Amino acid sequence: MAEPKAKYDRQLRIWGEHGQAALEKATICLLNCGPTGSETLKNLVLGGVGSITVIDGSKVEPGDLGNNFMVDESCVGQSKAKCVCTFLQELNDAVKAKFIEEYPEALIGSNPSFFSQFTIVVATQLAEDSMIKLDKICREANVLLIFARSYGLTGFVRISVKEHAVIESKPDHFLDDLRLNNPWPELKRFAETIDLNVTDPVAHKHTPYVVILVKIVEEWTKAHSGALPSTRDEKKEFKELLKAGMVAMDEDNYKEAIEASFKVFASRGINSDLLRIMHDSCSEVESNSSDFWVMVAALKEFIANEGGEEAPLEGSIPDMTSSTELYVSLQKIYQAKAEADFLAIQQRVKSILKRIGRDPDSISKEMIKSFCKNARKLKICRYRPIEDEFNNPSVAELQKHLTDEEYSVAMGFYILLRAVDRFAANYNSFPGQFEGEMDEDISRLKTAVVGLLSDLGCNGTTVTEDLINEMCRFGASELHAVAAFIGGIASQEVIKLITKQFVPMVGTFIFNSIDQRSQLLVL
Repeated sequence: MAEPKAKYDRQLRIWGEHGQAALEKATICLLNCGPTGSETLKNLVLGGVGSITVIDGSKVEPGDLGNNFMVDESCVGQSKAKCVCTFLQELNDAVKAKFIEEYPEALIGSNPSFFSQFTIVVATQLAEDSMIKLDKICREANVLLIFARSYGLTGFVRISVKEHAVIESKPDHFLDDLRLNNPWPELKRFAETIDLNVTDPVAHKHTPYVVILVKIVEEWTKAHSGALPSTRDEKKEFKELLKAGMVAMDEDNYKEAIEASFKVFASRGINSDLLRIMHDSCSEVESNSSDFWVMVAALKEFIANEGGEEAPLEGSIPDMTSSTELYVSLQKIYQAKAEADFLAIQQRVKSILKRIGRDPDSISKEMIKSFCKNARKLKICRYRPIEDEFNNPSVAELQKHLTDEEYSVAMGFYILLRAVDRFAANYNSFPGQFEGEMDEDISRLKTAVVGLLSDLGCNGTTVTEDLINEMCRFGASELHAVAAFIGGIASQEVIKLITKQFVPMVGTFIFNSIDQRSQLLVL
């Protein structure tokens, strides 16, 4: 068997050893192992989750051979859960796998406490009433839940948890934490030791751009009553100051300073997203508060005191044109400040834990360090209960999306995916599922859509005839290509939730493979 580090080498580069450790501890329950569920679980098994439990009461039928690559002819007539489980186990023998031959709907009704043992439940191909029941069960047990469904050429993915805190949000674009316009005393003193007018050309072209900008910002603010460049003309003037400092055209450090000047123009202090988190009512911590909110409470205290209205420093600097000596010195100054900020927050975390009656050492040093390093990028995701969204959606958003050319198809499929469940509840089959009833099914589905929209407060609006006809043509089929795509999206979101890295989707993800488009609806 391959060593874990070699086996998972590529993904370790994305979410690190601590992210992989979280995956390897995760226990996952899959409801229904048709193509959508099987494809979702396949990705997670290959990723190295701890254990899987497959729940499905159906037998493998000949029709399954065309859309589920995890069963073959020898499986026909056998338990689908058992066959899929066996195949998945072969993909990664480090993952513990078991199956239960029972219909998920029956398990949801008869044994709700069953789900409390899992890290996350992946529920596929469930009808609306079962989704609502399962959502209540998982919220009560604080179990992560994700729904996925493929239906013909469309499908959806929807996360449902009370709250999900992300420390390592890893945004694609984020300003380096260099404090160029608000340097702390040690950085300021270091900059003061360097003369930008030095006559040695080698020394001049190897002064780090961080130092150049800190010094020019100080010069600017002295001449402008402490204000930073804000207007277009002022920013242009600031860049001209930098250009004036160049003594040769080949000075890359000054070119870097000009390119990085936008970092100076950013406002000082904390960003609006972090401000909202700090003002959240959960930041008033109690004995049962999560570790995340305890650290947020400590962060609030730090910013108001030692931080001087700034978050803890991240402590890293980008590569830049510089002499080795100056770069290393600058690196040490940033690292020392980051360490001092971490120690201050660690002390405040311990004090808060003691105050609320918990073990002062219950939050690890590694966790607090990660929190400090990522403090400017914290994210909180909250999800409406499924029942709340289904029964009390935002009527304004519904109507806007139904009439908006950009969203009308996605919104139409959202409505139709709910309407087909009403249809099935009334007629014991999905529209278009049986030959010879297409015209009648189209009429019945149209009636179900009108009734659903009326119940949601959208009288007078409807879904296009073309979409209704398409939905009937789908015949509730699970096409492998669509199932694989939906399974890929679902497994990606599962990994985000388990590792607590990257920001999971908020809203309902709708896939429209007719137009090859995906959209997120927040209702």
